[in-house]
Amino acid sequence: MSATATDLQTPLTQLPAWKALQAHAETMRARHLRELFKSDPERGKRLTAEAEGVYLDYSKHRVTDETLRLLLELAEQSGLRARIDAMFSGEKINITEKRAVLHTALRAPKDAVIKVDGENVVPGVHEVLDRMADFSDRVRSGSWKGFTGRRIVNVINIGIGGSDLGPVMAYEALRHYSQRDMTFRFVSNVDGTDFAEATHDLDPEETLFIISSKTFTTLETMTNAQTAREWALKKLKDEKAVAKHFVAVSTNAKEVTKFGIDTANMFGFWDWVGGRYSMDSAIGLSTMLAVGPENFRAMLRGFRAIDEHFRKTPFEKNLPVLMGLLTVWYTDFFNAATVAVLPYEQYLKRFPAYLQQLTMESNGKHVTLSGERVNYETGPIFWGEPGTNGQHSFYQLIHQGTRLIPCDLIGFARTLNPLGNHHDLLMANVFAQGEALAFGKTPEEVKAEGTPDWLVPHRVFEGNRPTSTFLLEELTPEALGKLVALYEHSVFTQGTIWQIDSFDQWGVELGKVLAKKIVGELEGAGPAAGSHDSSTTTLIERYRRQRG
Repeated sequence: MSATATDLQTPLTQLPAWKALQAHAETMRARHLRELFKSDPERGKRLTAEAEGVYLDYSKHRVTDETLRLLLELAEQSGLRARIDAMFSGEKINITEKRAVLHTALRAPKDAVIKVDGENVVPGVHEVLDRMADFSDRVRSGSWKGFTGRRIVNVINIGIGGSDLGPVMAYEALRHYSQRDMTFRFVSNVDGTDFAEATHDLDPEETLFIISSKTFTTLETMTNAQTAREWALKKLKDEKAVAKHFVAVSTNAKEVTKFGIDTANMFGFWDWVGGRYSMDSAIGLSTMLAVGPENFRAMLRGFRAIDEHFRKTPFEKNLPVLMGLLTVWYTDFFNAATVAVLPYEQYLKRFPAYLQQLTMESNGKHVTLSGERVNYETGPIFWGEPGTNGQHSFYQLIHQGTRLIPCDLIGFARTLNPLGNHHDLLMANVFAQGEALAFGKTPEEVKAEGTPDWLVPHRVFEGNRPTSTFLLEELTPEALGKLVALYEHSVFTQGTIWQIDSFDQWGVELGKVLAKKIVGELEGAGPAAGSHDSSTTTLIERYRRQRG
């Protein structure tokens, strides 16, 4: 389905598969996973899919073969196959910004041909990757020196949104592979505390800043960048020092030069790369500096493997397609408002936060591609924490609360840090939580344990809480690329079904525009402008009084 065909698309709720799913969902509400497993002893082996070293068990979902058949029909009737082809071929499927959507080109092999406006973009991708690798090797080896001749041992990435969340997540996820005689930190919040804490124990002579802003005008990023410049020059004194302690990930050569950065150390990317899809572009420079070019390229291979799986595999065995369809199933037919992502791997502690932007900035939309108001739910809330910590926090609500919360459980067969039986205990919790959420504990089972009658209702677990379990061998750079790509393409699948543009983000603009207006009023001495509502005006005036 091309952008030009959107006006001809049948509304989602009028598709035969959607109507059939509505009727089918009514029959599924009363069905329990206990019954589904009892009637199909092989269900746990049958409702699985595996690709590129990722094993997905989706048997603990409230679905039957009929459910899956109808969901797959919905994908077909929604034009998912054509939409996938359109994305990979470089069509401008981001229709509100008239842009191609080609984060997949960031991990394409050198001999690939992917054209945008008639030009093959792959050579440009690899030219930037090669420059990043050369720069990373020089910094990591110590041949790149700071202004006073000292080695760079501290790297601070300054960015926000996709220019921060991806690099932070990737660094934490791959910390095991990082160069341990170097320190990596990340500044995103315009709150001065973020910058102060990131730099308080560092020496400017040994510190390199990466300023990540495509336009080099992003308010929060450039405010922090100017503060970093002042912090460095307070000790280094000479303006020429900026070129040895700052590099840019940007396309605005004029502003980069004005800042004092040598454009030879400016790493660009393209308008067909959305911010939340950019961690494997030059935005990942801090990742490459931390883990080295070889590991970074291994991560790209992981992305690429899932790209090819998504592009070529029949939908019934296609991991991202199944993930996306299950999300649609619960969001639109079971009123599930959230999805919990629960990685049982401490290195993935920032993975749920990364997915929050990827999923909610992509699919938090209330109009279709043709501009019509949707009359169904889109974009569930993604959230989560690593296991086992979450079990002693919010799992109570998932198990016994009144809300249905589908969960993604992520585990690895091998740990990077073998200590006694720690990993077996960790993985025992993965499997136990999936089992407990699915099957629960009946009143009869509780009574059989000798529980007094008055206490029985409190100890009953209703079960029937859906989970997907992802099992991989080990958290390698390649495995991380695969995990991220799975969710990228799941988001795309959902957006295609919902007939929305998953690649624009107009919802972030209004607050930014108003903030630029209000900051001048906060810094001024006169009364707040009369264009605000009474609440905002009162808050501005109160803040100014309290600030003194």
